[in-house]
Amino acid sequence: MTTAADVDDWFCEHLHLEDDALRAARERAQAEGLPDIAVPPSHGALLATLARLAGARRVLEVGTLGGYSTIWLARAVGPEGLVTTLEVDPHHAEVARTCVDVAGVGDRVEILLGPALDSLPTVSGPLDLVFVDADKQNNAAYVRAALPLARPGTVIVVDNVVRDGRVADPEDDSAVVRGVREVVDLVDADPRLELATALQTVGRKGWDGFLVAVVGTTG
Repeated sequence: MTTAADVDDWFCEHLHLEDDALRAARERAQAEGLPDIAVPPSHGALLATLARLAGARRVLEVGTLGGYSTIWLARAVGPEGLVTTLEVDPHHAEVARTCVDVAGVGDRVEILLGPALDSLPTVSGPLDLVFVDADKQNNAAYVRAALPLARPGTVIVVDNVVRDGRVADPEDDSAVVRGVREVVDLVDADPRLELATALQTVGRKGWDGFLVAVVGTTG
C-alpha cells in the first residue's frame, strides 16, 4: 500500500528536489545527533518558491537546526541576498555553519547564536520573508517581534501548526498547542496582516501543516 511518505519520495525523485549538498546537510545533521525535525525536501522547495515569488533578498529564519532549510532560503535570495537565522543551541549552530559553507552559500548566511527573542532586536529590516520554525510556545512572540521589521508584501511562514490535528482538539491544552493557537489568533487579529491561510500537509513528517500570512499595504 502506498503511503504519504512514499508520495513524498516520489515527488522528491521526479522533481529532483534534493542535490548532493542538501543530502549531505541532512546526513551531517543526523550524524551529529541533531533531532530529525528539519523540513522535508518538498517544504524546503516551497520555502524557496515563496521567497522567489516575493523577490526576497532579506530573509529571517527563527530556528536554524542543522541549516537544511537555511540552504534552501539562501539559494533563493541569490548572491546579493542575506538570510539571518537564529539558533539557541551552539552545537546546532556549528553544524549549520558547516552545512551552509559546504553548500556554497555561507557568504549569504548570518547565524546569530542565543535565544531568538534576545537576537531579534539586533536584526535589521526590512525583511522580505520570515520563517518561524523554533519552539512553538513562543510562535506568537517571534511573529510579533518580526512584524516591525516587515514591509508591505513581506511573507510570514509559521511551520508545524497542525500537530497531528491537535490544534483543533478542544481537550488538548498542552503548551505547544497553546503556542500554535496563540499565533493563529495573533495573525487573525493583527490589522497589518492582510492575507493569511493555513495548509495541512502529510508526508515524511506525518500530519502537520503551516501558516502563511502576508503583510498588507498598510503593514
